[in-house]
Amino acid sequence: MTTVTFLTEGKRIIGFDAKGHSGYSEEGSDIVCAAVTSAVRLVESTVNDVLGLAASVKVHERSGAVEFRLPGGLSATNENTCQALLTGLMLLFSELHSEYPDNIEVMEA
Repeated sequence: MTTVTFLTEGKRIIGFDAKGHSGYSEEGSDIVCAAVTSAVRLVESTVNDVLGLAASVKVHERSGAVEFRLPGGLSATNENTCQALLTGLMLLFSELHSEYPDNIEVMEA
């Protein structure tokens, strides 16, 4: 099962951890893992490459785990944009959980 834990400070999402293989299908043809990977890459690329915010991203190749943390001191505009992206990511993963409850879990910490 893939577990995605969103880290919060009050109502602010400060990052997330994603780990585990969903087990929906064999590695390389698993649509749940593909959806998670694609969404994580989109958020990371938008935050770091488009907005240039230098969020911390750690990828553990062996386990496939990803740790993503927003930087501190964001401008109001960048903060709002990042919160919209991370909230959208949380909603997407929650919808995936509704469709594939045995393969993805979404939590807040």
